[in-house]
Amino acid sequence: MDIDHELPPAENEQEGAAASEELERLRQERDALLDRLARLQAEFDNFRKRNVREQQEFRDYALAEAIKLLLPVVDSFDRALSTPERSSEEFHQGIELINRQLHDALAKLGVQPIEASGAAFDPNLHQAVQMVETDEAEDHQVLDELQRGYTLKNRLLRPAMVRVATNPKK
Repeated sequence: MDIDHELPPAENEQEGAAASEELERLRQERDALLDRLARLQAEFDNFRKRNVREQQEFRDYALAEAIKLLLPVVDSFDRALSTPERSSEEFHQGIELINRQLHDALAKLGVQPIEASGAAFDPNLHQAVQMVETDEAEDHQVLDELQRGYTLKNRLLRPAMVRVATNPKK
């Protein structure tokens, strides 16, 4: 006796139609997801580009504000150099005024000098360029400053170049 495992033709057609409908539904769902993915990728790319552009604009604006603070100093130098010769004392006073003006502009930007002379040597703020044996100062005390160091809002811009005492008795 032969048993036929096939379904009657009507049932095969119904299952085939159902499978075809399911396949079409899955294709539409896939296409919708691919479209959504492409849109999200485009949105992210636009966001990234906009973010880069905004960061550059912010840097440019910050730089412009810094330059505005320094322009009066440049103007003072130009005026000092264009005036007829005066005594060296008057010239020195003018340079001191310009120096003060420059330091005030830097302070408004958050730039502060590092006080070094007489301080204890701090490798985070000072760069020792010379060690000097002496009994006249404490061990590892800054004797003098060869080049001033600066911080910008508590962040080191440039360390102070200093000479440091070493006490041979210790």
